[in-house]
Amino acid sequence: MFTGARAALLVSGCLVNVGTFAVYPYLAVLLRDRLGVGMAQVGVVLGLATLVQFASAPFTAALAERIGLKRCLALATVLYGAGAVTYLVGADDPVLTVLALFVSSGAGSLYSPAYRAYLVQSATPGQRPRLVSAGNAAGSLGIALGPVVGALFLAEPDLLFTANTVLYGVLAVGHLSLRRERDVDRVAVEPFRRVLRGLAGLPFAVTALTQYLYMHFYQYLSSFAEGRVPTAAYGLVMMGYSLGVVVVQPLAARWVGRLRYPVAMGIGFPCMGLGMVAFAGGGIVAFAVGAVAMSVGTAVLLLKNDLEALAGSRRSATVTFGQQRLAAGVGSLFSGVVGGAVYGLFEEVGALPGFWLAAAVQCLLLPPLVLAAARRVARSRASRTR
Repeated sequence: MFTGARAALLVSGCLVNVGTFAVYPYLAVLLRDRLGVGMAQVGVVLGLATLVQFASAPFTAALAERIGLKRCLALATVLYGAGAVTYLVGADDPVLTVLALFVSSGAGSLYSPAYRAYLVQSATPGQRPRLVSAGNAAGSLGIALGPVVGALFLAEPDLLFTANTVLYGVLAVGHLSLRRERDVDRVAVEPFRRVLRGLAGLPFAVTALTQYLYMHFYQYLSSFAEGRVPTAAYGLVMMGYSLGVVVVQPLAARWVGRLRYPVAMGIGFPCMGLGMVAFAGGGIVAFAVGAVAMSVGTAVLLLKNDLEALAGSRRSATVTFGQQRLAAGVGSLFSGVVGGAVYGLFEEVGALPGFWLAAAVQCLLLPPLVLAAARRVARSRASRTR
């Protein structure tokens, strides 16, 4: 099952995220310094780049379906390298800095669906849980290590971008040596205008909800932690979360694969809710407990969402993963708009711990509503086909 090509791709997936997340946590400061604007404007630029990365995923997945996964992976790493070079030469040019950000975002949109689809090509339904979880774990390990690597180059960003350029150049050559996917894995290709055709509705909705709640943790915990825990301790908590996903998801892969979807939701979302309640405590122990609960909850949900999408979609694995990435983008967008507004309200009244309790309530109330809505839509479709 874990062939040499798959093992090499897992290493590459980890290294791609090391390079990406060595830069990502410090982008806000980099853009502020290079553009000479306030954080509000920086937030708009980052938001647009995130939108490009997620919203374009179904289209980049459809492109990968046409040109092949091997070529798509190589092209994506070349774009990653181009982004690093542009960051490097654009130190004094705001336009080049923004261009580098969008090139890197486009590379991520191109790489992710192809990476995950290559791992599951020719796999049986019984093999998919371990392969999908291994791909997620490799990515999470890169996310955990990236900020640590970036911190080493914080005072010398030019060295970081030079190292990234070399890394992505090596990875591009490595991807060219991958075995080309066999024709048996290819399915009929739909026109670009039908990139959402055959979408698995319930996994799409649950993925969006999972990402919406997860981004509360990812986006707002750092602000909440200021003045409550040391910066180094917060960094260790976030690394611990990522490493928790690395450990939990592969170990639980077969078990999660056998679970019914509502049962997996009944485990994952309450764990996320428990994590939100723990964060309201505001101390280092509370943060650590919350990160453990979040790692268990998201490990179960993210894996099960993808497995259900693969089982329920009528499209290729590549396009299915692109659709799932779009769902994550929808959830991230709502978290930024709704979550940010709610955070601001609690901040204004001096009751920020209440933000986490409100998020915990959503973890319990929203999943049943999504399931009920999905069942109602399914009954409506069944009645129309009679």
